[in-house]
Amino acid sequence: MSRTDTLVGVDGYSVGEVAELLGVSVRTLHHWESMGLVRADRTAGGYRRYSHDDLARIQRVVLYRELGLSLPEVASVLDADPLETLRRQRIELLEQVERTERMVAAVDRLIAATERGILLTPGEQRELFGPGWNPDLVDQAREQYGMTSQWRQFAERSTQRSPQDWGDVADETRAVEAAMVTAVRSGVVPGTAPADEIAERHRASLARYFDCTVSMQVCLGRKYLQDEGFRSHYDGLEPGLTSWLHDVIDANARAHGVDPDTAVWE
Repeated sequence: MSRTDTLVGVDGYSVGEVAELLGVSVRTLHHWESMGLVRADRTAGGYRRYSHDDLARIQRVVLYRELGLSLPEVASVLDADPLETLRRQRIELLEQVERTERMVAAVDRLIAATERGILLTPGEQRELFGPGWNPDLVDQAREQYGMTSQWRQFAERSTQRSPQDWGDVADETRAVEAAMVTAVRSGVVPGTAPADEIAERHRASLARYFDCTVSMQVCLGRKYLQDEGFRSHYDGLEPGLTSWLHDVIDANARAHGVDPDTAVWE
């Protein structure tokens, strides 16, 4: 014998029995009744009694609510063809599942990007950024900057980038560096219009990774001078390029009203 059979009497279910059976509150049943969604007979003493058909109707209300329908929507479909309604809801649920799966995949990519920085294998990184590229630099950057808003921006942007996108970033970086080398060899002086243009191109290339203000660019210019890895990279492109780039960044900052001596990471 089912639990339903043990609870029902000869004159139907009580409101408490229905509430227990379907996992809803008595107050909810009263509210649904006031909206015309469910119905109940009354005993001579004024107590609600629910028939098997009433219970089946309430079960449909519960189901539709669990499917995400609002009460007005439930009212509009309750007396319609239940099979057609359920088929439509099944389609909508499958669409929700697909959206949820896409969101989970996006979260997984963000987790991976936050942990790894670049969603590329070491081999793909060397292929895109050149044989001299050291994939460990990304891990070092994460250890140093992993808790900053700039790293979060970098990770979020990384999730959207394909190998082709990273190839475009690498090409842009090489183009900016080639312009720097040409400027040094041509005797371009910091503070002139051509030098300021290169400073802005350099800052724009940094903005592909995270929002970079003039003040932040100055801080990076200092780091280029102090860090052996950066000095080796830039001076390897052209002797003296590191110092020249630092001076170009500082001069451009002054033109923007930023004092390089007091510039801070923002």
